[in-house]
Amino acid sequence: MAVREDLIAAVDAALVGRWDDAHALAQKHEGDATGCWLHACLHKMEPDEANSRYWYRRSGHSYEEYPNPKAELTAIRAALTY
Repeated sequence: MAVREDLIAAVDAALVGRWDDAHALAQKHEGDATGCWLHACLHKMEPDEANSRYWYRRSGHSYEEYPNPKAELTAIRAALTY
């Protein structure tokens, strides 16, 4: 699967509560900014704030940008399906 397809699948998995599946897919694309953003959001959901903030720094987004992780997942999916 290509990066974008993997990340879309990861977002979809997270939205239905399959956090482990989503995390495994996100980890495959740690060099991609959107992959880092998704990884950050997943750790926000966990919750693991310190780890989440690390991935936000790599993504170009901020921890505070989206208070609601589900809304953030929807934004990430929209960015991936442009």
